[in-house]
This record gives sequence, C-alpha cells and structure tokens, in this order.
Amino acid sequence: MVLKTFNVQEDIYSNFSRFCREHGLSMSKQISFFMEYMVGKEPQARKEYLEKLERIRKGKFIPVANFADRYRLQK
Repeated sequence: MVLKTFNVQEDIYSNFSRFCREHGLSMSKQISFFMEYMVGKEPQARKEYLEKLERIRKGKFIPVANFADRYRLQK
C-alpha cells in the first residue's frame, strides 16, 4: 500500500467524507474501488462489506425530481 496526495475540491471531499462516515465506509477503500473500476480490474471485497453496501442500496430514499436544485450547495 502507498500513500498518495490528491487535490480535490473541499466541498466534494467534505460531502464524500460525511457520506462514508454516515454509512460506516472506509473512504480510502472507496477510492481504491473506484480506481480499480476505472482501469477495468474487478475489485475484491469482503462478504461483510458487500452485505453492508446492499443494505444501503435497499435503504429508504427521498424521491427527488431535480437533484441539482434540491442539493445545491448553500454558500
């Protein structure tokens, strides 16, 4: 494993960090999965992790007609 530094917009980082925290996910692991997906490598995940993601997917969600209007960043 290596330690890398990336430049990311502060609001994107904050939102993603909060999302991972709220769902009990590892931010580093999510980034790693994303990178593996982008280069076509099939990511390997523990069974418990996949079950947790499935519970999130089946969660209660708020219907949104216009995502951009509903979640526009307040500055």
